[in-house]
Amino acid sequence: MNLEFFIAKRLITGREHKISISSTIIKIAIAAIAISIVMMLVALASSSGLQLKIREKVSAFHGHIQIFSYDNNNSEVSVNPVSLNQEFYPKFTAIDGIAHVQGVAVKAGIIRTAATFEGVLAKGVGKDYNWTTFRDFLVAGRLPDFKGGLNEEALLSKTLADKLQLKVGDHFFSVFLKDGDVSKTPNNRKFTVVGMYDSGFEELDASYIFVDLRHIQRMNKWKPDEVGNFEVFLDDFNAIEAKTAEIYGKTISDLDTQNLKQRYFNIFEWLGLFDFNVALIIGIMIIVGGINMITALLVLILERTKMIGTLKALGASDWTIRKVFLYNAAYLIGIGLFWGNVIGLGLLWLQDRFQFLKFPNPEQYYVDYVPVHIDVTTILLLNISVLILCLVMLLVPSYAVTKISPVKAIKFD
Repeated sequence: MNLEFFIAKRLITGREHKISISSTIIKIAIAAIAISIVMMLVALASSSGLQLKIREKVSAFHGHIQIFSYDNNNSEVSVNPVSLNQEFYPKFTAIDGIAHVQGVAVKAGIIRTAATFEGVLAKGVGKDYNWTTFRDFLVAGRLPDFKGGLNEEALLSKTLADKLQLKVGDHFFSVFLKDGDVSKTPNNRKFTVVGMYDSGFEELDASYIFVDLRHIQRMNKWKPDEVGNFEVFLDDFNAIEAKTAEIYGKTISDLDTQNLKQRYFNIFEWLGLFDFNVALIIGIMIIVGGINMITALLVLILERTKMIGTLKALGASDWTIRKVFLYNAAYLIGIGLFWGNVIGLGLLWLQDRFQFLKFPNPEQYYVDYVPVHIDVTTILLLNISVLILCLVMLLVPSYAVTKISPVKAIKFD
């Protein structure tokens, strides 16, 4: 084993003073590995970042899983109430991995101002509402405070505020139909804009305003312990399918469940394509890097034909010599991985810090810049996989060593 490492080191460092052909090929192979790992890191990080951002935006409006009455029939508007007196509220202790449960209600209405009007969905939220994500969306004013008595505070999107020509501190009137019946005198409510948000999800920003849940309860003639539906947040989004089934099994028979992937099927189908594209990029980059390493290995074997013949003449086996070249290849791949990680992670850090890469059409991607996200486990798995796969690809070309005859190799020039 010591002899193999000694020979491999000699191959790597090169004792000859003349510039060999293999040195240029080796540099190209190292550069190919480095560029490949940079491309793979960027593809993984940007894909994961975009998926994470869109999940955060959608879940901020609806939670990961919704629990509602069957009678609501998946309607955006809360028609039939659900009692807060449930075993899973306020803490869902029967199932692990549940981070938070909150009760909400939604009612359709119209905001009218002196200049214009807009149809909206007024989302009633209470003191149990999770505002964490909306703190990041906030662009003006503050978040409403519904922990005290009934108040008129409202949170509007910047999109709606611009259409209605409203700013923080302005008052506006909203009209809500009674039981959806246009023949009845509508409910009128006055609200005050205390804050504006911008999630970048135009479809939702143009619809939702946030008001005190007690307004919705009073207009619908519900009891104080009744809401339109529950929103459930998970610790791990990847477990959403399994948790949806678990929650359905732990709730009473007249309650149904729906998760974000079911509600926004098209969006998550689109996000799923990103995984395929990333897998394709990684596959192509591994092939490119592997082909360059194969070329470098074959050139190296050709240049060291005399040495191979000498080692065989001294009794070295074919597999021993092949391992020498594979050790050398692993070292070169390691150099490429090192510089690829340095450059790739450096670029990702700069993007995460300064967000210099922007989308030309942010409305199509729901974010205005390219978000990045990658974890240590992913980096390690990627590097180990690239190293192993490249070495596996080199097993076949290293077989060329067995075809070299000691007598012919010693005479080779």
